[in-house]
Amino acid sequence: MSKKTVKDIPFKGKRVLMRVDFNVPLDENQNVTSDKRIRAAVPTIEYILGQGGRLVLMSHLGRPKGEKVPRMSLKPCVDVLSKLIGKKVAFVDDCVGPEVEKAVSELAEGEVLILENLRFHKQETDNDPGFSQELSALADVYVNDAFGTAHRAHASTEGVTRYVDTAVSGFLMEKELRYLVGAVGNPVRPFVAILGGAKISGKIDVISNLLPKVDKLLIGGGMAYTFFKAQGKEIGKSLLEEDKVGLAAELLKVAGDKLVLPVDCVISDRFDFDSRTVGQLKVVPVDGIDRDWEALDLGPKTVELFCSALSGAGTIVWNGPMGVFEINALARGTEEIAKKIAEMTDSGATSIIGGGDSVAAVEQIGLSDRMTHISTGGGASLELLEGKTLPGVAALNDE
Repeated sequence: MSKKTVKDIPFKGKRVLMRVDFNVPLDENQNVTSDKRIRAAVPTIEYILGQGGRLVLMSHLGRPKGEKVPRMSLKPCVDVLSKLIGKKVAFVDDCVGPEVEKAVSELAEGEVLILENLRFHKQETDNDPGFSQELSALADVYVNDAFGTAHRAHASTEGVTRYVDTAVSGFLMEKELRYLVGAVGNPVRPFVAILGGAKISGKIDVISNLLPKVDKLLIGGGMAYTFFKAQGKEIGKSLLEEDKVGLAAELLKVAGDKLVLPVDCVISDRFDFDSRTVGQLKVVPVDGIDRDWEALDLGPKTVELFCSALSGAGTIVWNGPMGVFEINALARGTEEIAKKIAEMTDSGATSIIGGGDSVAAVEQIGLSDRMTHISTGGGASLELLEGKTLPGVAALNDE
C-alpha cells in the first residue's frame, strides 16, 4: 500500500485531473450546509496550485443514476471552494466533451476548474472504458484525494488510471492510508479495537481481520445482543440477527478472552427511533433483560469495564456507536467511551475513528479535535479494516 503522493512529482504547467469527494449536503436553496469534505481537499488543492499546476477537479454528488439532475449539481461548491482558497474557481457544466476540453485548455498555471457531477453519466459508475479515456484526455497527471470513494471501481477512481502514466495520492488519501493501513498493520501495543453499531453482519469481516491483531476487542451497540443470544441469554426485544447466531458462537469460541462483551445495559419498555421517544429506562445485568424490553445502551459497569480495557492502550480503533447516541437519554455509553479515547489520545495513544456513525458521535460530543485521525470514508475505512484492497488505491503508482 506504499503509493506515490503529490510530493513525488512536479506539477508546473501540467494539467492535473484530481478526484475529490465533494459529495456535500445541500439545502432546498442549493446552499452547501457542511463544507467539511471540501475543506478536507484544500491542502492538496493549494499544494498543486502553488506548484503551478493547471487543476481540474472532478467529483460526484448524490445518486442521479446517469440523469442530469439540477439539484445535484456541483455548482454550489464553486463559491465555497473559492472562499476557502482565496482564488477564483471556474466551473463547466459537464465533465466530458468539447466544452470541457476547451475550458481545460484555457486554464493557466495556478488556476482551478470544477467539472459537473460525474454521475450525470451512467458510464461513471459502470467504469466504462470509453468514458475513462475521455476523462484521461484532460490529464497529464491524475491525483486521487477522494478516500470516501476509493472502495468503488468507477471510471474516475480506477478506470482513468489505465490511460494515464502518472497516478498518485493526495494528502488526504495518504493520511487515511497511513493510519488505517500503517497504524493498524503495525500498531503500538496494547492495541484495542471497539466495534459497535446495529448489525454484526456488517462487521463480520472486520472482527475476523482484527482478532489476530488486537489485544482486546470490545463489542457494544446492537450487535452485542446476537452474541448474547449465542450464549443462550434472554435478550427481550433487543436487536437480533437470527441467521448470525451460529457465527457469533464460532467467533466467541475463536476469540477467547480477547473479545469483551457488555456486562450490563440500559433497557426500555418502549422505543421509537423515528419520533425520538423512549419509555421507562432501567439498568440491568445482561442476563436480566425482561422479555418485552429492549437494550439500547451500555450500562455503567460496562462503561467502567470498557474504560479499564482502554487504559494504557497504545493504539485504539473505534467503529460504531455503543448505543442509540442520537437520543440524549441513550448516549451515555457512547459519550463515556469517546471521552476515554480522547483522554488516552492526550496521553499519547493513536486513536483512529473509522467513519460513519462513530464520526458523527465524536463530532456531536465535541471531541473530534482530540482524536488522532477521523476517517472521511465510512465504507472505505470499513473495507480497509476488513483487510481488503481498495480499487482506487491499488490503481495508483507504487513508490
